[in-house]
Amino acid sequence: MKKILGITVLAAFIGGAAAIGGYKLFERNQTGSTISEKQNLYFANNPLKISSAGTADFTQAAAAVAPGVVHIKTTYEAKSGGGSRGSSPFDMFDDFFGGGGRQMQRQPKAASGSGVIISQDGYIVTNNHVVENASKVEVVLTDRRKVEATVIGRDPNTDLALIKVNATGLPVVKMGNSDNVQVGEWVLAVGFPLDLQTTVTAGIVSAKNRSIGIIGREQQGNEITEEEYREYQRTGKRPQAPANTSIESFIQTDAAINPGNSGGALVNANGELVGINSAIASQSGYNQGYGFAIPVNLARKIVDDFMKYGSVKRGYIGVNFYPLSGDEKPEGITTSEVSGLYVSDVVAGGGGAAAGIKKGDIIKKVDGVVINDSPDLQEKIGRLNPGDKVKLSVLRDGSLKDITVTLKGESSIGLTANNTAAKSVEVSKLGATFAPATQAQKTKFGINGGVVVTSVVTGKAFDNIGVEKGLIITKVNGQPVNSVADVQKALPQGRNNMISISGVGEQGTYNFSFPAQ
Repeated sequence: MKKILGITVLAAFIGGAAAIGGYKLFERNQTGSTISEKQNLYFANNPLKISSAGTADFTQAAAAVAPGVVHIKTTYEAKSGGGSRGSSPFDMFDDFFGGGGRQMQRQPKAASGSGVIISQDGYIVTNNHVVENASKVEVVLTDRRKVEATVIGRDPNTDLALIKVNATGLPVVKMGNSDNVQVGEWVLAVGFPLDLQTTVTAGIVSAKNRSIGIIGREQQGNEITEEEYREYQRTGKRPQAPANTSIESFIQTDAAINPGNSGGALVNANGELVGINSAIASQSGYNQGYGFAIPVNLARKIVDDFMKYGSVKRGYIGVNFYPLSGDEKPEGITTSEVSGLYVSDVVAGGGGAAAGIKKGDIIKKVDGVVINDSPDLQEKIGRLNPGDKVKLSVLRDGSLKDITVTLKGESSIGLTANNTAAKSVEVSKLGATFAPATQAQKTKFGINGGVVVTSVVTGKAFDNIGVEKGLIITKVNGQPVNSVADVQKALPQGRNNMISISGVGEQGTYNFSFPAQ
């Protein structure tokens, strides 16, 4: 009897241990290390049950998606000091979506946008310009609960941001595949326009791979202008184009999008997320039939990087290029090709140079996909990481040649971020890195000297007052600056414990003043 009792107790103990162990394993697996894993786990237990009817009936898709789209409300504190400056490209986002642009710094103000829940445990994707510089980010869930959110990461180069709320069991919007989106396909835009409650509008995909020049206007990637290329041909001096950081390859839709939709969902008729609504083209600031969304395949990469590393890890080919078209080509380009990207320069030490890409090559395909314009290349490379390999099909001497390039990280091409030999150096007191302005930049802005802001540290002085990457600083505390050493030397010369900054950018001259830390 005792033997039987002992066996029973042992069996119960083993069974209990196995159950606890299994639960812990299940619990651990539920966390997921990437957003794709989190989504796969969630939808394995919560499958979407949406029929694909031949008629345009979006009721099921709207019902599935709406609970996972949230209202984001942001608060902006007044910045001490202030000063004047030209308007930022992101002021346009203020007009379009009321979400966190530079105008918010002048006085305490509230704004709002939208966000998409992408995991049960509170991760939400939205636009960078919705939460940028916000002192407080509050999320209003579908059940009307208000929860304060933490900003996990922001990426101005794609206008994406990841935030998180301390909540569990949240409804999730399933990520689709933006590569499968077709022009003419029905889509829904879900968000909180004009401070209204959840609003669903319908339209079609009007175009793909659109670039509208709204992200990073002070640095338009590796693409050089015709004027810069002619100067290169005349003098043999390399065009001083900035490195390729901004990525614009929007899905264009005519679904009605208005202020407040920013960061909301663009979904297909199956209720799958295919884009994050980001901008509109409008003369009035309200819907005129042209809305633009960031492809979800690009957003997935950005979100995964934030979750893994806390920042975005990008890979670069390391080439400058000129998009070909049927228009008159710059002097020196004699090719009869009217599509593809003409390689005008190869960055020394970059992945392209190591793989054998040459000046004069014409990039026609990336991993077998035809490339016609800059956005086609930017979005595909923007999804990849340093160390990833990409197959470029280039036209050289009349024949197509496949070349495999191993992408290099930002640090590897840091010396050529502005195609200058000077390395960017951080000035911790300002929370930014700088490099001397190139001759091309001096000529362009009519200045004799200056330093370029090559990066800004989140939460530090420059970030707090709205100084952006790409701006050129000409004076610090009234002293002309041409190097990082000049900046450091001028910092202690401020008056009344204030630091003053003067400079120039695409939107004109600017002046900032703020307390010395």
